[in-house]
Amino acid sequence: MRLRRKPWIETAIHEFDSFVYPKDRPAGEAERGHWHEIFGRRAPLYVELGTGKGDFISQIAVREPQHDFIGIEAEQDVLYRAAAKVAALSLPNVRLLVFDIKDMATLFLPGEIDGLYLNFCDPWPKKRHFKRRLTYREFLETYRLLLKPGGKLWFKTDNRPLFEFSLEEFAAAGLTVADVSYDLHAEARPDNIETEYERKFSGFGEKIHRCEVTFP
Repeated sequence: MRLRRKPWIETAIHEFDSFVYPKDRPAGEAERGHWHEIFGRRAPLYVELGTGKGDFISQIAVREPQHDFIGIEAEQDVLYRAAAKVAALSLPNVRLLVFDIKDMATLFLPGEIDGLYLNFCDPWPKKRHFKRRLTYREFLETYRLLLKPGGKLWFKTDNRPLFEFSLEEFAAAGLTVADVSYDLHAEARPDNIETEYERKFSGFGEKIHRCEVTFP
């Protein structure tokens, strides 16, 4: 479903210019390789692919203040909601970017990222669209380039066909998959941070699938 555009956000997003890179001032080559300087310290750097309304990144940034986090989201109207949450919590270890994930190699140097979070991405269910799935092997090769050796990807989805497809892609790429769950909420893990999407659809009885992928 296409989101209804909110023109006022194009101005309002600049309330958060201290930590947001909006679409009229995008991050790029100037930031590539300089994220430690931007955060003002040398800390492990983690990136969330598809930040949505910011529930996950704001909560994990509170829980892990020793780490820095970058959230990437293509829809500025959605990212505005995330920015408001980050601002309300005064989180110095978060930066938010309006950006297309397929171009993320222009944002980071090889080996600059310690880990990636991919939560409830678009499943692109039609067979002809499989190359658009963010766990397709071409995306995995980009992640491999940008992650430090031994870096990890944490993946969650409620879409079983996408999960099965992803496991096949991980295997084909020679990646190590661990901690596979086909019903995460049944395990009642105390360390699980829910996204707004996860909370909604698990409430409808949807099973949440999760795994941890290591890039050797």
